[in-house]
Amino acid sequence: MTSLVHRARSTVPLISRIVAALVGGYALAALVSVAVLALPIGRPQAVLVGQLASFAVYAGAVIWVFAVRSAAKAWTGLVVVVLALLPLAWWGAR
Repeated sequence: MTSLVHRARSTVPLISRIVAALVGGYALAALVSVAVLALPIGRPQAVLVGQLASFAVYAGAVIWVFAVRSAAKAWTGLVVVVLALLPLAWWGAR
């Protein structure tokens, strides 16, 4: 029983980080690509910049999720950035 608890304590944070990297990183990259539309540049240029930036943002989010000390901090950071980008994405998508 103790071995099972120990195994769960070591694998749950890892699985949480993997989900944060995949799902949270994708959500962040998608929001960045839409939020770029709020910039005062032409729409075709904004789409191109958003698509290119989303690759860098996704890679950075994955690296950041595994670089922070805990999975909870990784989720907190992702949620804070996503919440900050939501108004820009909404405004850019209009």
